[in-house]
Amino acid sequence: MSEFKGKFDALCAEFERVLDEYLNAVSLEPSVLDESFRYSLKIGGKRVRPVLMFASAQMLGGKISDVAALAVALEMIHTYSLIHDDLPAMDNDDFRRGQPSSHKKFGEGQAILAGDALLNQAFVICLDECRKGRTYINAAALIAANAGARGMIAGQAADLFYQGKDAGETEYEFIVRNKTAKMIMSAVAVPAYVYGADDNIAALLLEYGKNLGMLFQLTDDMLDVSGEFEKLGKTIGKDEKEKKISAVSVYGAEKCRQMAEHYCELCLKLLAQLPYECSFLEDFTRYVLGRDK
Repeated sequence: MSEFKGKFDALCAEFERVLDEYLNAVSLEPSVLDESFRYSLKIGGKRVRPVLMFASAQMLGGKISDVAALAVALEMIHTYSLIHDDLPAMDNDDFRRGQPSSHKKFGEGQAILAGDALLNQAFVICLDECRKGRTYINAAALIAANAGARGMIAGQAADLFYQGKDAGETEYEFIVRNKTAKMIMSAVAVPAYVYGADDNIAALLLEYGKNLGMLFQLTDDMLDVSGEFEKLGKTIGKDEKEKKISAVSVYGAEKCRQMAEHYCELCLKLLAQLPYECSFLEDFTRYVLGRDK
């Protein structure tokens, strides 16, 4: 597992370099927009999505530079969603990644605008990448679809709608499939689209990403009950306090663990069907199952 951590850290460091290169070329006005735009991008985070995109590109025989800009765009979309998710009108969380949430530091209005700026700049990047040809158009279209009204936003809307209501497995699975899994599906499958990979390869990666997203959210929900603020960097116990639908509330803690192991096994079986060396993604899957942050 030390080899996995070394590669994970190296891919994180490479993403930070790419992100800094992008930010060094950007200057926004007024200054509060520039500061708030950068703040949430740079206060930390696991960088799960760019790491997965870089690892997938390398697995397919490509280079990080082939997908670097799209990884920045995806992380911008993820960051905007966290800024808006933390707002009082939504999850109302004062902390993100161990630091004050954007709305606590800059005010609600500026936080909304910072999120808007991140989302729009992400699509500027995607459109710029489309100039590289058809395969990049397909990759950008995947990101847009999975982040939009039939993807992450649909999941967030359902998450809010069912808060405090009588909801069960069907509603929970819809929320997770859209709010969490579709962004992870983009991360692992974008390189397949960029390289024009066989449809079967893209389909396997999309299915892997979907199941990895389910695994990730299951462990996240369990950590909301048993985790520590110092490790997670966000408020613990909010799901139960705010009567949000979660894996623990729907299935119970014991079944959650069983389901997490099931999704982990399913992910590993999907990776085994790929004609590539998949050890990093296999280790990543096991890491998600056992993570404590």
